Amino acid sequence: MEPPSRRQVTGRKQSLREQVLQDLRAEIVSGRVEGGHVYSVPALATDLGVSTTPVREALLELQRQGLVTPLPNRGFQVAVPSTEELLEMLKLRELLETYALDRLAAREEKDLTRLYAIAERISDAVEQRDPVAYVAADREFHLALVDEAGISKLTTFISDLRDHMRLIGLETEQGFARQEGSAAEHFQLLDLLTAGDTEGVRGIISHHISAWEAVLRAGMAADHPTATTTDAM
Repeated sequence: MEPPSRRQVTGRKQSLREQVLQDLRAEIVSGRVEGGHVYSVPALATDLGVSTTPVREALLELQRQGLVTPLPNRGFQVAVPSTEELLEMLKLRELLETYALDRLAAREEKDLTRLYAIAERISDAVEQRDPVAYVAADREFHLALVDEAGISKLTTFISDLRDHMRLIGLETEQGFARQEGSAAEHFQLLDLLTAGDTEGVRGIISHHISAWEAVLRAGMAADHPTATTTDAM
């Protein structure tokens, strides 16, 4: 799979390092680059229209997060997680986010207005079939929701979990269908949270995350057809 066309990162609001980090992380998590792909710092800097410094800093942060590993004199290689690891992270996300949103739903005072705008951006990304934009906006949406619950440590844990994920199969028909369902569920989730419907929130967030399991299994099976039964869980 060829890496996606990349937009120039200059002229946006974040620092160059943050822009590069956000774009590369979404590129990896979305599955647009395969495990084993090697990022060359000079080539990537030229591609993005920036100096090598923010690119190297972003890749070092991705190394800290476990998304890439350094290759002496070559660059950084995208790590290859197992199916078992991905499904375990998905389950942990479901448990932690259910806890956070259960807490948020029970709060009497909350203002989720700004999150509807992020949900709209997610819908736009799905309509345009842009998985990298989808992953970036979806990450922003979920971390903002968890942050609203007021547990800073939990936000950090969930952020780390998301950053270790790979949504393998995102660009299959099954993956696009799940993105469409996910986009609609964001609006339902916000409505239920606003109404304080704790049971409804639990049901939506549990399905919202666990429904990706079928996409991941199919995507990993397609990428690794000789995987063992243990890997396929």
